[in-house]
Amino acid sequence: MTEIWESSFIENQMMWGLEPADSAILTKDFFVEKNIKYILIPGFGYGRNANVFIENGINVTGIEISETAIELARKNGMSSHIFHGSVTDMPFDNRQYDGIFCYALIHLLNKHDRDKFISDCYNQLSPNGYMIFTTISKDAPMFGKGKQLGENYFEITEGMKLFFYDSESIKQEFGKYGLIEVVEIVEPHKNMENKPPFKFTMIKCQKR
Repeated sequence: MTEIWESSFIENQMMWGLEPADSAILTKDFFVEKNIKYILIPGFGYGRNANVFIENGINVTGIEISETAIELARKNGMSSHIFHGSVTDMPFDNRQYDGIFCYALIHLLNKHDRDKFISDCYNQLSPNGYMIFTTISKDAPMFGKGKQLGENYFEITEGMKLFFYDSESIKQEFGKYGLIEVVEIVEPHKNMENKPPFKFTMIKCQKR
């Protein structure tokens, strides 16, 4: 089963290419402006969103559940330290980071795991540090499709469960973790021009 999953990972994830997501570029600009030097990227993948930070003098640590993805990151020249494991098992170290960037991951978690993940990320922020999550929203065309598992929570296809954020759920889940800004962003498929863009939400928090 693991080998089948990892084969599917290569086929489906490398299709994103090596260009960083627009939200990664925007986060890089923000982190550079704030003089952020050490960041954590949970859901590191094969590293396509990491280079834009590294190229701008930011030290990156990753967390990634797929050994195949980590191997691909190494083949793509990534020398960053990457913890092998699930974000639900955080923390992997006792370090505090100036910034955390998490792309298109949190909406894959159930309520219990989302709450723990947000808390774990916040606890690993340095004082005045920032964490930024890019997640799917109710404006996405997939919202309401498939089997409903709970409020704003759907099994789109077998095994693919997504939570769709709105302003109320963002306030509920991030409000006590220094929520400072929510921005809608349209993410193009940079490696597949014929695909419609994703409608995402960027959620920004600061540790007070």
